[in-house]
Amino acid sequence: MTYVALVRPRWSDMDVFGHVNHAAMVTLLEEARVPLLFGEAVKAGLTELPKGVVVVKMSVNYHAPVIADGQDIRIELSLKELRFASFTLGYSVHNGPSEADKVAVTAETVLAPFDTVTERPRRLSDEERVFLEEGLRSA
Repeated sequence: MTYVALVRPRWSDMDVFGHVNHAAMVTLLEEARVPLLFGEAVKAGLTELPKGVVVVKMSVNYHAPVIADGQDIRIELSLKELRFASFTLGYSVHNGPSEADKVAVTAETVLAPFDTVTERPRRLSDEERVFLEEGLRSA
């Protein structure tokens, strides 16, 4: 099971070569995960996860250009790894809104829950682990 986000690249996201540039792609990946880690987490009754999550590491692999042509792109998120104090999200970015559209980008981010009061990373709670496992089974 994966979480699916539809995100619309903006005209300003394109570079001189006519495709979405790297910095904009990183932002689009963020826009795909924010509703899950903040909106869906709050709906699930989680209060600490939305208060602080930091990106520890990110990798982005390009397979085809992504063009800002006025339509949404489909970003599928899955849970690649779950540790006690971090988790890895995998992304498949399709060049359109459909699952049948070509995968143009694959990416991974390692994220860690962060306590904003102590300014230190923290362990995931059991409830947070269940939320991630149930909502993001690896594809």
